[in-house]
Amino acid sequence: MTITHDDELDGLKRIGRIVANTMQDMAAVMEPGMTTRELDDLGREMLEREGAIPAPQATYGFPGATCISVNEEIAHGIPGERRLALGDLVNIDVSASLDGYFADTGATFCLGAVRPVLDRLCRDGRRAMRIGIAQVGHDKPLAGIGNAIGSFASKRGYTLIRNLASHGVGKALHEDPGEIATWPTKGDRRRMHNGLVLTVEPFLSRGGMWATSGTRDEWTLYSTPRAPVVQYEHTVVATHRGAIIVTLPG
Repeated sequence: MTITHDDELDGLKRIGRIVANTMQDMAAVMEPGMTTRELDDLGREMLEREGAIPAPQATYGFPGATCISVNEEIAHGIPGERRLALGDLVNIDVSASLDGYFADTGATFCLGAVRPVLDRLCRDGRRAMRIGIAQVGHDKPLAGIGNAIGSFASKRGYTLIRNLASHGVGKALHEDPGEIATWPTKGDRRRMHNGLVLTVEPFLSRGGMWATSGTRDEWTLYSTPRAPVVQYEHTVVATHRGAIIVTLPG
């Protein structure tokens, strides 16, 4: 999507605020013993209360309103009977539409105290996302996002999952300019333009390189090699003055 009018930006900010509030509220209520289905049900209620439509379910038939991935699950976790426990890493990814506008956000949360190495991974995951967002702007190279994130990751001894990319969003959950690498690449000559809507969502890891399917279902993805992974995501708009983040709570 390319934004050309203020009312389009307003519509995008409206759904962006809804998905951000939903994600934050889900994180605030999760507790040991709660199932991921119960957490997803709360997310669905929050979205429906605002008139928003869960995007993964409406677009792809995903069996949940939100994606909830715990520990070894790194993306597209199906809400179910798994019970949360202290020390879990819980990724909550919320995307939805309202009045024809789509927004997408996600974050990894620690349930209670976690090992210092995981706490540091979470902090640096957020930093990696912010570093990527700082590369967003009119006439900047799309590859600059992944190159900047990759430089940060390598300096701190991390790896990046290389087959889960950022993407265009706005009038659909996934749209042009298609996949946008959040790892270093060569040969991508595409450039951003004013009003372009996209996500920035690096998957930072302590050794993982690829997302692979498991045997339990057709959706849930795991790290290969097996390693802790965190993901942080915002929907942003490229402008002449940098990025506008639309998935902010409020």
